[in-house]
Amino acid sequence: MADLKTWNVLSLGGGVQSSYLALHASKDPAYFGEPIDFAVFADTQDESKYVYDWLDWLIPLLAFPVHKVTAGSLSESTLEMKTTEDGRKFSKTNIPFFTLSRDGDLGMIPYRSCTADFKIKPIQKFLRSQCFVTRDQKKVSVVSWIGISHDERQRMKDSRDKWNSNFYPLVEKRITRQRCIEWMLDNGYPEPPKSACVYCPFHSNKEWHRIKTQDPDGFAKAVEFEKAIQAVKAESENFKTKPFLHASRKPLETIDFRSDTDRGQGMLSFMDECDGMCGV
Repeated sequence: MADLKTWNVLSLGGGVQSSYLALHASKDPAYFGEPIDFAVFADTQDESKYVYDWLDWLIPLLAFPVHKVTAGSLSESTLEMKTTEDGRKFSKTNIPFFTLSRDGDLGMIPYRSCTADFKIKPIQKFLRSQCFVTRDQKKVSVVSWIGISHDERQRMKDSRDKWNSNFYPLVEKRITRQRCIEWMLDNGYPEPPKSACVYCPFHSNKEWHRIKTQDPDGFAKAVEFEKAIQAVKAESENFKTKPFLHASRKPLETIDFRSDTDRGQGMLSFMDECDGMCGV
């Protein structure tokens, strides 16, 4: 039987925790037990400009290669109108929109597949190819490093694949998100941006305000996307409410995010967020 080959792979989201892991593991490969073989960044093609700029700065500093993968544009997939065999129009609802019914009822999409389809699946597909995963699962093992910090350990999940195991080094070493930031600053690095799609409904008001004031092109993209998805869902026969990107259910461009910040509107905990791949 062939020797077992174990790959240590970092899921690089471009946020605070995964950036800390990447830099710390590059400076001290033995600190987390094993060196990282390579990292993978799954691109939804709709990240904030600051995330792409950050990755351009970060990657040359790392001691291991970073592979970029994509399943295409999340926004284009969401806006695509399809037709059933019997002629009914529908579109995917893979983003957790806030909703407003004609009767004034407030809601939020309880299901979403954006993380699974545009983060997890592209990475898993690449790992199967890159790591030569075959049906003989005893020959290859992948350890996926995920940057969930100790203060967010409730987000941890086991891998569903026998050949892959999830490893949470920050939880193991009881390192918090704030400690990651402190280490970055202590070592002369800037604080990383929040990693998320520019139109993500999980943005806090503080993040929306930052995007609006510091990334006007990104904010304009979010405004355009909200209007486009509302138009698509109005024609779709599988959606009966109006989708919004903000908990106020108001048009994004009309919201004064500064006045709403202290109310916590739209500020959701990581317990309500996606599958451990976004925001890290």
